[in-house]
Amino acid sequence: MELKKDSNAVSIDMLLIVHSEKRRAAQGAHSERQADPGAPPQRRGGLQGVGNGIRRWQKFEGNDQHLAENITSHSLAGTQLTVEVHPRDAMPQLLKKFSLAKRLQGDKNGNTRPRQPGAKDAHAYPWDRSSLKSMPLDLRQFEKLDSYASQVTVKSGLDELVSDLLQEAHSDLERVRVIWIWICHHIEYDVEAAQEKDRQAFKPTDILRTQKTNCDGYAGLFERMCRIAGVQCMTVPGYSKGFGYQTGQSFSGEFDHAWNAVYLEGRWHLVDSTWGSGLVDSATSKFTFLYNEFYFLTHPALFIEDHFPDNKNWQLLKPPQSLKQFENNMYHKSEFYNKGMLSAHPETSVIKTVNGKATITIESCAPTLFMFMLNGKQEHGLLSLRKNGMKLDIYPPTVGTHKLQIFAKGNSDIYSSVLEYTLKCNYVDIGVQLPAELHQPVGPSWFSEQMGIVKPSHPDPIIHTSDGRCSVSFGVDEGISVLASLHGDEGPITEETGRRYIFQLHREKRAELKVQLPQAGKFALKIFVKKRLEPGNYVFVFSYLLCCTNTKVNWPMFPESFGNWGQDNELLEPLSGVLPANRNVPFKLKLHGIAKALVKGQDTWPLTLNREGYWEGSCSTAGCQEIYVMVLENANHNFYSYILKYKVNSQ
Repeated sequence: MELKKDSNAVSIDMLLIVHSEKRRAAQGAHSERQADPGAPPQRRGGLQGVGNGIRRWQKFEGNDQHLAENITSHSLAGTQLTVEVHPRDAMPQLLKKFSLAKRLQGDKNGNTRPRQPGAKDAHAYPWDRSSLKSMPLDLRQFEKLDSYASQVTVKSGLDELVSDLLQEAHSDLERVRVIWIWICHHIEYDVEAAQEKDRQAFKPTDILRTQKTNCDGYAGLFERMCRIAGVQCMTVPGYSKGFGYQTGQSFSGEFDHAWNAVYLEGRWHLVDSTWGSGLVDSATSKFTFLYNEFYFLTHPALFIEDHFPDNKNWQLLKPPQSLKQFENNMYHKSEFYNKGMLSAHPETSVIKTVNGKATITIESCAPTLFMFMLNGKQEHGLLSLRKNGMKLDIYPPTVGTHKLQIFAKGNSDIYSSVLEYTLKCNYVDIGVQLPAELHQPVGPSWFSEQMGIVKPSHPDPIIHTSDGRCSVSFGVDEGISVLASLHGDEGPITEETGRRYIFQLHREKRAELKVQLPQAGKFALKIFVKKRLEPGNYVFVFSYLLCCTNTKVNWPMFPESFGNWGQDNELLEPLSGVLPANRNVPFKLKLHGIAKALVKGQDTWPLTLNREGYWEGSCSTAGCQEIYVMVLENANHNFYSYILKYKVNSQ
């Protein structure tokens, strides 16, 4: 029926739905539909890493003039009459609801309307650390199945595709698995469509043809394929902490994502094929297939960290979380758990510094490498590795709000972002200014042991010295060479001269680093290693932070050493690389495999080998600008090699 008054009038379409059931049955069915999170209005959703193209659901509630109005009456015989009033160009919402309800009540495979989640579906909250999955799984059992599913191609329609996939699936779990794997490896996130506000819902036939969709398309396709396969499945709308999420933000209004629940072995489980398929680079808006196992049958206590459903029952948690808790709880990215992390402290995403400092700790199930970035730079922090985790002390350089990102390496060669914090700093301790070259981690750890450095004399990452000198020693595995360099933010210390403030000695299987600071301040002492017989560069292992407050400190560099200075040689005196003018200077060294040794300036002064195995002697610096220590390795040769070089102060 359509009534017209004038050109500006709205039309009234009347949709009559007659139910033969009694009133009580009709009311019960109506109640079920209202509580059913799998039958929302048209969805628009987002992907982790997706740009501003996140599309949202429209709610029916509210005073929007474009929303439909339903008027329902019942006769004494229990017959229900529903009239829907809506604008001329709007699609009848009741028709949509009725069509969806009819589809959920049964399909051609005999699927019945899925039951709502109950007490037996709920998992305990918080996470008990038992498993990342909501049911016991051995992923190795899926290796052949995954390989098969990922290679199945679309030949015609959806029914045939599902039939082909099910050829190797022999249980509901395997049926869900092949559908999940196929979607995650073949359907690309449609970035352009996600940015279209008025984009119509994706149809499964269109998705198969283009092999592109957005999150509502992923969820709808997954549900449809599961229904064809005879597995109960629901689409769940809600809020998500995906691309564009800001730490500590609130959620209100329209939903921004959709995922699925599947019924397996008498219990509901959660999956998100959108986030399982890959990532979109926010800088280039390009999608990359990057399979993420985490979102397959995810434990609900972990799924709630970035998925908040419109109906709390679909949290599958006991007790369920409130929206406020969802907003305030710490957001651990999927890689946090994929990399073997267990917990992090603080458990709030916004941290206020105390006296200009914030401390973050992470517990992991195995030794893991970490790094951090504060406002995009690896500065202003001390990150020390622990056997099962790490500790990070961060010192923001200015008052205000700062972004802290923490990355973990895990078993791969790539560092992945696992946590993000917002730091709020209202005080800066100017006495804590860390060197820009203080690379992480600081202090020895399981990693330095793995790289061949053991039993360090200083197990702590910070070394305080009152006179500007210190000696650091550690055991070195056979075949390992050690290199060290000193870095500070003040004074003309270059990469080359920084090594001259360190003199390296070897005694048996231990290396000793004698360090002299050029002035007071904070310095980074960086340690590198390399296998002697292998080509390539030295590899950074860890740093020490050296601190000296004595303003009188002004140590010179050590003497320059050359390639023939042996790893096991030892220099007792003189340690200063700059000698006084017009003086007799004593020399004492331990040199191995040497036939003769001498000191050369204006003249030549031989060194003699004493009973303790040290080469001793002295030389005059009169009239010299440089002094060299030279050795003869073979008594039958006449060629001497330079091993040390000293400078002489000008007169």
